[in-house]
Amino acid sequence: MPNCLVIEDDAETRDYLCSGLRAAGYAVQAESTGEAGVRRLLGARWDVLVLDRMLPGQVDGIGLLEQMRARGDATPVLILSALNSVDERVRGLRAGSDDYLTKPFVMSELLARVENLCRRSAWSREVSMLQVADLQLDLRTMRVTRHGTVINLQPREFRLLEYLMRHEGQIVTRTMLLEGVWEYHFDPQTNVIDVQISRLRGKIDKDFSPALIHTVRGAGYTLSAAPAHGQAAP
Repeated sequence: MPNCLVIEDDAETRDYLCSGLRAAGYAVQAESTGEAGVRRLLGARWDVLVLDRMLPGQVDGIGLLEQMRARGDATPVLILSALNSVDERVRGLRAGSDDYLTKPFVMSELLARVENLCRRSAWSREVSMLQVADLQLDLRTMRVTRHGTVINLQPREFRLLEYLMRHEGQIVTRTMLLEGVWEYHFDPQTNVIDVQISRLRGKIDKDFSPALIHTVRGAGYTLSAAPAHGQAAP
């Protein structure tokens, strides 16, 4: 049962939020001021925070959010606000919110947004280590090892390896790599992919067995302990 904290000063809206979230299966606690919300956040771990933008007292929603992010609190936050201008939404997102929903709102939409934030949060917590055969990649420390040996990678090589490992056993095309690793949208025939794959192979596969990075003729690349159909020579 995900833990949800609601910080909303309007009693009617607060009750409506709590009732809807509890009916959807969330364990809900609520506060009405930013100061009380700060204390509650420090006292427990939360899966998601539904935060009113305009709170009474010295700590409003933006101030509370900025405090959270400054101390490294990554709890997913959905801001609720009657302020619906583009500038206000941008301000909320830049302060560290993960989503922004304007009032009045429909409960079904709010629940869908909260569910999405919880799902993303759970996924990011669970996926901290990627492993294929004896190759390990730690997303928290950016440490790569193979058979216990530390492998030093450049940032781009790390991103390329992460992408390949997340798609273990799948054929990834040059276009997928350009868009997913380089965020470029240009001719997929450029040799930048081949050069980087070659360098990565030199670090990941050269002194180890079996080879994990494979070229698939006419298609792209795959990372797997088992050779792919159509595999070309490294």
